[in-house]
Amino acid sequence: MVKVYRDSDIDGSILEDKLVAVIGYGSQGRAQSLNLRDSGVEVLVGLRQGGSWERAEKDGFEVLPISRAAEKADIIVMLIPDMAQPKVYREELEAHLKPGKTLQFAHGFNIHYGLIDPPEEVDVTMVAPKAPGPELRRQYELGFGVPALVAVHRDYSGEGLRKALAMAKALGSGRAGIILTSFREETESDLFGEQSVLCGGVDQLIRRGFKVLVENGYTPELAYFEVLNELKLIVDLIYKSGLSGMYQAVSDTAKYGGMKVGPLIVDDHVEENMRRALRDIQDGSFARRWVEEAEGGLKELKRLMEECESLEIERVGREIRRMSGIQGHT
Repeated sequence: MVKVYRDSDIDGSILEDKLVAVIGYGSQGRAQSLNLRDSGVEVLVGLRQGGSWERAEKDGFEVLPISRAAEKADIIVMLIPDMAQPKVYREELEAHLKPGKTLQFAHGFNIHYGLIDPPEEVDVTMVAPKAPGPELRRQYELGFGVPALVAVHRDYSGEGLRKALAMAKALGSGRAGIILTSFREETESDLFGEQSVLCGGVDQLIRRGFKVLVENGYTPELAYFEVLNELKLIVDLIYKSGLSGMYQAVSDTAKYGGMKVGPLIVDDHVEENMRRALRDIQDGSFARRWVEEAEGGLKELKRLMEECESLEIERVGREIRRMSGIQGHT
């Protein structure tokens, strides 16, 4: 049975004499910095010149170059993009990881696949809130929080888990629930979810559903509403009430059609493709391809993004979103 911690289970006093350096001030960096500070944790921000430096200062934080922040801090929180982390670690963090310090991540990728290998005398932990930064901040300000995962990869001090739980509590996650996991489990399940369901799977279902309708003479605008626009309504129902709750909220026609025809669309062949994707994640094949892609200048990623942006469904969507007053990336 999974272990879930809540505020009442966690002693946050271990952070009272700790200085936390948040490396990065993007979506997660800003939200985590603000939540930690509002929970009474001493926080500074480590950044390279430019970028979010001014914004962090306007929010009232002491901002230092990354190497200086790492030198001063007891707990260093890595919240820059995965592919930027190894270089920043080697050039600006590694020299300042003195015995007893803690290096904390929000995703296990670089530790799990060996791209970063901290010294033995450093605690290596993970606190992974399960929501984008703005939502993490919004829930905290409402007096609640978002669930988080915690893990300990290396526990030199013997207090790695205690520190990770205290950090998660300070983010507000103890109000919702903090789940104990491992770097391996978090990394592999997260990548699988992104690739097979949340991003890749949903993306391809939408693209192919749109294509089939348009190929058969239905107007692109109607197809957009049926396979993309209404998806949000269904996902909201699933989020609030689960799969059965969603089915209870839709028409009997949708219930019957969905449960009878759905398995013909996403069938055993798709499941086997998912298993293949998971094997690539587990044996490191995907990680190696992604690292090679990043080191090669992201050429294929840029091509794929350009291809996506040029799709007919994207052209139609931009017009419908504009017509509907929906703001977002265009």
